[in-house]
Amino acid sequence: MVGKLRSGLVDMVQIRYTGDVLWERIERAVEKVKDRMRRVAQALDAGAIPYAIVGGNAVQVWVAQVDESAVRNTRDVDIILKRGDLAAAIDALENVGFIFRRAAGVTMFLDGPGAKARDAVHVVFAGEKVRQEYVEAVPEIDDCERIEEIRTLPLESLVLMKLTSFRRKDQVHLLDMLDVGLIDATWLDRYSPELRRRLQELIDDPDS
Repeated sequence: MVGKLRSGLVDMVQIRYTGDVLWERIERAVEKVKDRMRRVAQALDAGAIPYAIVGGNAVQVWVAQVDESAVRNTRDVDIILKRGDLAAAIDALENVGFIFRRAAGVTMFLDGPGAKARDAVHVVFAGEKVRQEYVEAVPEIDDCERIEEIRTLPLESLVLMKLTSFRRKDQVHLLDMLDVGLIDATWLDRYSPELRRRLQELIDDPDS
């Protein structure tokens, strides 16, 4: 049993999986995300629908170019689409088992009936702000990098997205890129003053 703190109380959580079964579950969780990303990419490519893989999967692609030991797993798939291509994307992805949903302002594709939001493919739209208060819009996807079977953003555009969102996980991804030398202080002049400030903050105090 292990203790789990919740609302000031410690609940006891049963250890149900150990040994090979435990490691198989962990490996399967990672592979499910990769499989989901590949299926999305293949379906959109087959329909000639422009897209870009972003989020943690895109960070993995770039970090792995430098140091595979620094690659961090991610639990979801994030993509950019053009707003005008959404209907075509719905047809293409529903044909391979995904289910379109829009809830609480989030556009997503669930990975089959009964899937949870954490198992979804999350969509943002090129040239639009994800949130009104964001200082930058999502990059356009006319100029993407093709890496094997997926399309992703050029590194500079991916860093812009991470600096714009700047949630805890975005900061962690940026720190990973700083750590392996993908980005450094010479990148500051590539971005607007607010994004420069955020990048400088991570450079100055990576352990905060």
